[in-house]
Amino acid sequence: MFTDDLIRQLARELDDAERRRVQVEHFSKRFPGMTIEDGYAVSRAWVALKLEGGRRAIGHKIGLTSRAMQQSSQIDEPDYGTLLDDMLFEPGDIPAARFIAPRVEVELAFVLKHPLEGATITTEDVLAATDYVQPAIEIIDARIEQFDRHSKAPRKVFDTISDNAANAGLILAGRKVAPREIDLPWAGAILRQNGVVEETGLAAGVQGHPAVGVAWLAMKLAPWGESLRAGEIVLAGSFTRPVAARAGDVFDADYGPLGRFEFRFT
Repeated sequence: MFTDDLIRQLARELDDAERRRVQVEHFSKRFPGMTIEDGYAVSRAWVALKLEGGRRAIGHKIGLTSRAMQQSSQIDEPDYGTLLDDMLFEPGDIPAARFIAPRVEVELAFVLKHPLEGATITTEDVLAATDYVQPAIEIIDARIEQFDRHSKAPRKVFDTISDNAANAGLILAGRKVAPREIDLPWAGAILRQNGVVEETGLAAGVQGHPAVGVAWLAMKLAPWGESLRAGEIVLAGSFTRPVAARAGDVFDADYGPLGRFEFRFT
């Protein structure tokens, strides 16, 4: 288990990597005994640095929700990170210089009207606690190298978790719908990049129902004495693969009846 001093050191490295836009090497390579718990401890320390600097937590993201991604990461559950106020963007121009290696994912966001806390949370509890569901784009990034600069080995899940589950930005747009207004697993999207369809998917790709991950997260936070609070945004997980973005790229996100919007990296 990492010491408190090491946790703070690695959190500062992540903070510096983000500010300078220079990735750091895999923590798991430097510290082979690293655990998932160590990863979350580093992530929490990094978020604490952000809060000390004046940022505000606005919710959470859930990652690695598809079975394929879990198998590739050699885990059997998702991971999660914290959303901060300066990560929230409107559709339109997205500053590419804010990121190191941005990638785009298609998701649904749950915005809560009641808290979710405790060791036993069901999808029905999630739907009852949700004010509305809205189309969302998550912008993921890598403060830690995705592939080791020497061996080209992919980073491990411990690295991704410590890197705030790779979260870097989000866009909320389109219709806000009551959680029972539509059949959420059948909510779908088409993602175009520079006019070309890159990804399509259904929200059923997120563990069968996007509310499943929200319930999981509420229960996962309980042992830390934490919960999902009213007013928070929860990104329920991507139902497409991530698409790499570069300055000049124009994206069109079409969620059918839930709306369509455009954004571009400038």
